[in-house]
Amino acid sequence: MMEKGKASVTARNHLARKQAIAAMQNVKPSPTTVVRYLSRGRVAVIGGREAVKFARGLERPLRPLVILTGGAEEPGVSQVLLEGRSLELEGHLGDFTLSLGGSEAAGSQQIRVDLVLDLQPRPLLDMPLPPPGYLAAMPDEPSLAAARSRLEALVGVFEKPRYIDYEADLCIHSHAGQVSCTRCIDSCPAEAIRLGKGGVVVDHDRCQGGGICAVACPSGALRYRWPESGDALEQVKILINTYREAGGKDPVLVLCTRETRESVRSLPSNHLPYEVDELAGCGLEFWFGALAYGARQVWLHSPRPQPERVERALERELATAHAILKALGFDPGVLTRQGGTTRMPPISPATHASIGDKRQLFYLALDHLHEKAERARPLAVLDAGAPFGTAFVDGERCTLCKACVGACPGNALQDVVDKPAIRFLEANCLQCGTCTRLCPEDAISISPRLLLDRARRDRVRTLHLEEPFSCISCGRPFATRSMVLRMQEALRGHWMFSDDRSRRRLQMCDNCRLDDIARDGEAMAQAGGLGMGH
Repeated sequence: MMEKGKASVTARNHLARKQAIAAMQNVKPSPTTVVRYLSRGRVAVIGGREAVKFARGLERPLRPLVILTGGAEEPGVSQVLLEGRSLELEGHLGDFTLSLGGSEAAGSQQIRVDLVLDLQPRPLLDMPLPPPGYLAAMPDEPSLAAARSRLEALVGVFEKPRYIDYEADLCIHSHAGQVSCTRCIDSCPAEAIRLGKGGVVVDHDRCQGGGICAVACPSGALRYRWPESGDALEQVKILINTYREAGGKDPVLVLCTRETRESVRSLPSNHLPYEVDELAGCGLEFWFGALAYGARQVWLHSPRPQPERVERALERELATAHAILKALGFDPGVLTRQGGTTRMPPISPATHASIGDKRQLFYLALDHLHEKAERARPLAVLDAGAPFGTAFVDGERCTLCKACVGACPGNALQDVVDKPAIRFLEANCLQCGTCTRLCPEDAISISPRLLLDRARRDRVRTLHLEEPFSCISCGRPFATRSMVLRMQEALRGHWMFSDDRSRRRLQMCDNCRLDDIARDGEAMAQAGGLGMGH
């Protein structure tokens, strides 16, 4: 009887999963622009005699040019001798530039091609994801045969989605000359992100849609576009809702790639596959959104290892997620890379729309999970580098110059119009450290954490407040008391402030100070002697 009941649940789950996958596919991602390549078949083959031999065997539409790295020129194919010159490569499918001997040195040469096959023992490019159109191969027959097929398939016109959007106004890479963040550059396996004159530059031709840059970006300046986080979460919401409404039980969301999607279908009937270009392209807002929408577990299913730089960024994101789940009172194993039997407790699924930027989407999911949690702590203590946290101001050091307020990229540090004070909104803090680097008094420190209660997180609190210092002449507030005292201390012993009257001017506003100087004959004489009398 028990076996019959189990079989019935399995059959119901299978049917529910089928209906859920069909329903999810009706949700189309928001359109994005495309990146177009045109490859006419001009291929540079880099290497020695093996390159010449390979190039001779190529047929149209491939038109080979051998960059001969060693040996003498041989007949039968176009060749350029490297002859000890340096060799550099830039570009992508349809638009590669090979620079021989540098750009300005005598004997330098630049060659434009559509494709590159690198047969050198040490390839020119060693990033985990080389640009489209660049192939590196060993000079053995199986490898060369595979390379020939791939080259032939890369002739023509090709299109791909523009995977990433970049909003420079949100970028925290640099503010006021201070470098705060290079996470996107450090994590991109295609090296498609670099520093330009105005900050970060995304090379959409080299980008291959891994998405780890958008996950690593704490401010949301880099946003995955195909699909957007909101679109992806809406698909997941419909997937899980349809599965539940069709009678399915215990839904496990399995993130898979094109290579692993078939193996996922052979998993138990309650495992719902969701295909992504790269597992590392999903981060906190997606994982927590899926759990809030009713997934009992989120499984990052990948049998192949990630590139090292991607792995580092992904593990950092997972560590932050696990710390938050633990603080909520949930088993961190509900977000896993190994599968297993750990499950979320039964909670009613969230119903909110998947609208907003990555931070807003994350907070929506967090607030729902916090509301349903029974043993949540007040806050999650996070590792350094997490994009949430608090700030502290040392009142003994701070002069309320407010350089930190003007530089804060997340608007977490805020001004107060009618009084000398600094306020702080913790929900906005990115923990970028810009404030700590810019503060001339070293009065600010930051600490990573996440307040789990929305009311506390959204409450604006005062970090430092001083009574204003009023001009001793007109009574108008013009500075803080600490700033005036610091100015007096700094100018103690200066010859221009050697008498009581001149020292009193330090306690005056700008207008009263100038008026007093104008009425002081000795001060005017000193100003005239310094060339300031005109």
